[in-house]
Amino acid sequence: MKKNKTFHKKKVLVVFVGCMFMLAGLIGRLVYLMVFQSDYYSRKAQQLHERERDIKAARGRILDANGVVLADNKTVCTISVIHSQVKDPEKVISVLTKELQMAEEDVRKRVEKVSSIERVKTNVEKEVGDKIREYNLEGVKVDEDFKRYYPYDSLASKVLGFTGGDNQGIIGLEVKYDEYLQGTPGQILTTTDARGVEIDEIGESRLDPVPGYDLQISLDRNIQMFAQQAALKVMEEKQAERVSILLMNPQNGEILAMVNVPEFNLNDPFTLNDQTDTSSLSSEKKQDLLNQMWRNPCLNDTYEPGSTFKIITASAGLEEGVVSLEDSFSCPGFRVVEDRRIHCHKRGGHGAETFLEGVKNSCNPVFIDVGLRLGVDNYYKYFKQFGLMSLTGIDLPGEAGTIMHKKENIGLVELATISFGQSFQITPIQLATTVSSLINGGRRVTPHFGVSIVSDNGQQVKKLQYETKEGIVSEKTSETMRYVLEKVVSEGSGINAYVEGYTIGGKTATSQTLPRSANRYISSFLGFAPAEDPQVLGLCVIHDPQGIYYGGTIAAPVIHDIFENVLPYLGIERGPVSEEGEQEETGEQTEEQTEEQIVD
Repeated sequence: MKKNKTFHKKKVLVVFVGCMFMLAGLIGRLVYLMVFQSDYYSRKAQQLHERERDIKAARGRILDANGVVLADNKTVCTISVIHSQVKDPEKVISVLTKELQMAEEDVRKRVEKVSSIERVKTNVEKEVGDKIREYNLEGVKVDEDFKRYYPYDSLASKVLGFTGGDNQGIIGLEVKYDEYLQGTPGQILTTTDARGVEIDEIGESRLDPVPGYDLQISLDRNIQMFAQQAALKVMEEKQAERVSILLMNPQNGEILAMVNVPEFNLNDPFTLNDQTDTSSLSSEKKQDLLNQMWRNPCLNDTYEPGSTFKIITASAGLEEGVVSLEDSFSCPGFRVVEDRRIHCHKRGGHGAETFLEGVKNSCNPVFIDVGLRLGVDNYYKYFKQFGLMSLTGIDLPGEAGTIMHKKENIGLVELATISFGQSFQITPIQLATTVSSLINGGRRVTPHFGVSIVSDNGQQVKKLQYETKEGIVSEKTSETMRYVLEKVVSEGSGINAYVEGYTIGGKTATSQTLPRSANRYISSFLGFAPAEDPQVLGLCVIHDPQGIYYGGTIAAPVIHDIFENVLPYLGIERGPVSEEGEQEETGEQTEEQTEEQIVD
């Protein structure tokens, strides 16, 4: 009996101790939750009773060199529904279907979806949003935010770029300077009860968005518009595939205009600009076509520069001292290099000529001789010294690099063709940047658009800085090249770029694309003014022109027209004008033909 009582007491004790341990654990857990985790659960409870609606920040504007707004913001609305607050779903569905011009099925899915908040449509015109607000529909929220707007539609489309639905940059300057432009979004907080119904006494709290900074760029709207008109004109006249025009200040790298026609509408960037019917295309194929439309050929695509590259060969030859302006050459119409007969554009030959005359005539054999005098090691050394093997660093995304033979794979034939601009590829911006350094005294500048970051009250927040490299060539070589290239325009193959009252330097080019059998050409002209102190450098590249395709005939006049209008606009004074008016063409003028490589 005593044993049973003792056993019972022990059992009661064990149960008691167990309960005490459980109670202690429970108290400990409560202390942990109420003291150490109180902030966490307080936030969770608050989240259950609060609904957040984002407010887009006003994106910073993009301003041209004169402060003209090229990219702005337009007030739009976001229409949302809160399921628990909708009292008359059928009326809500009917109104939103009508005012938003959406399919009833799509609206119904959003209205009937059980969620804390459901967006029905974004980027709704403000007038439509105001009209919906007037219905006073319970459970329907109309919030104002911003949509990117481009006042000039297609102007500089491949430079400016555009934004997506989240207001973030996708291409161009919009994505390059996104960190400055995008701003900080705000929020609207609404407090609800346990059923999800708004508590009127508390109302809404608002965290205002912070607008982004403005971006001031070097591009000038007036110059860009004129260059775009000139590009469209020559593209239509020559039925060309596309035309690119680049204007920059060779002294500091500021880009005044960059045109790539056909451009596209920045306010409708997902519609193809060639009226292609995309209804039967796969999403991948359509995206492919859009990506091609958005490309900026001035820096995303490479091409064989042809005779404009003779500026580089001439500069290297003069800098190395393997040639002088008075050196004598003979052009029978070709040069035989190893087993190749490489023709001059003038099949009958230029005969005896100095180096200066060879440049004016754009004589291939003369430049082949200079290239061979330099040799592979020296030529490759200058190729790198001039910056051709690295990117320019332009402040736009997707810059392509130079496509060049490896040094060990360059034989005499490759060296000969490289010397007059064939068998390798560079971008137009690379060519313009390199030539800038050869005519500005030997400074390699960084081409750029961005000038400064500005607050909404016009105060400069940050002055943008760019790298400059000195000693690309000597001042003497640079001065000589300015003189030589002025003679190309005043007396040689670039005469169609001459502008009365100005000294213009430049070089024409006509190259044939691969495969050579396709008979497709690229006509181009690179010019600068004033020749003695270059302030503007212009490059025009015409892809696959029909009919006459010589660079001196169709590309040089484009730069002539642009310079004739742009130089006075920039305040560059015109010199004395002769009584005869326009300069007469000299007997030394030549029309460059294809610089093709032929094996005999």
